[in-house]
Amino acid sequence: MDIKLVPIKVKDLFDGYEDKDDDGVVAYGGKLDIRPPYQREFVYDLKQSEDVIHTVIKGFPLNIMYWVKKDDGNFEILDGQQRTLAICKYLNHDYDITIDGKRFYWDSLTDDEYKQLVNYELMVYICEGTTKEKRDWFEIVNVAGVELTDQELRNATYTGPWLFDAKRHFSKRNCAAFGLGNKYINGDPNRQELLEKALKWISDVKGTTIDGYMTLHQHDQDSDELWTYYQNIIHWIEVTFPKYRKEMKGLDWGTFYNLYHENTYNATELEKRISELMVDDDVTSRKGIYHYLLSGEEKYLSIREFDNRTKR
Repeated sequence: MDIKLVPIKVKDLFDGYEDKDDDGVVAYGGKLDIRPPYQREFVYDLKQSEDVIHTVIKGFPLNIMYWVKKDDGNFEILDGQQRTLAICKYLNHDYDITIDGKRFYWDSLTDDEYKQLVNYELMVYICEGTTKEKRDWFEIVNVAGVELTDQELRNATYTGPWLFDAKRHFSKRNCAAFGLGNKYINGDPNRQELLEKALKWISDVKGTTIDGYMTLHQHDQDSDELWTYYQNIIHWIEVTFPKYRKEMKGLDWGTFYNLYHENTYNATELEKRISELMVDDDVTSRKGIYHYLLSGEEKYLSIREFDNRTKR
């Protein structure tokens, strides 16, 4: 891989900045793809974003960033997406920062602070290499301060139309999968946790792994199979257990669906048993009630046991 260190001024980076949501984010005169398919969503909180801007205004060094030069002469970010977006979002008037206890957007800064901000030079390594080299570097060169999840690393490997469509359903805070199943299923869409869970469950029923499933479907034009499967899980939960309780949050619903959805249950009878077990002092695992009722295995209730002296 050919690597060259190039200083890039903030004002040149921000030139042409545009967030087109699912169609991507660009900057640097439209030549820089800030969010390639394998990149994570924006995960910096306000404090982390402020720290980036304070670092720039004070003239302190930021960690080196890595861009990849593409065949068409444009660039995409290999590492540094979070810092780049923090800078561009600030200059785009998306948030303000605290200075001496007061809040300032960029156009409220002093002249000296503003000049320091826009003339600050980011140190960028521009790399040229094969797709495999690029993805290998992405796994190794991760200095943005937020460790990649396993699913984010998988996304770096299995890019294509299937992944683009799957992320549309599963990978944004307000995505359809989050809205549909949030009260039942734990997982941060931005960190790809919701996508990973859905993939784990469908991979189990298909007799493969997440990597195996993504390899098989990488070049599919849509992720309809996964999305339909996920919707079926939520519908089955709602039909089987129509009364919601907080104990239902975070259970392994996909595994339950795979194991038990072909069984016949009476929702009214299940609700009666749930109500009884919820007030039973000997049941020490309230969450386990649901697995017990589906499987009939009492071990999931964690029934309280007494020693001989207590029994006597």
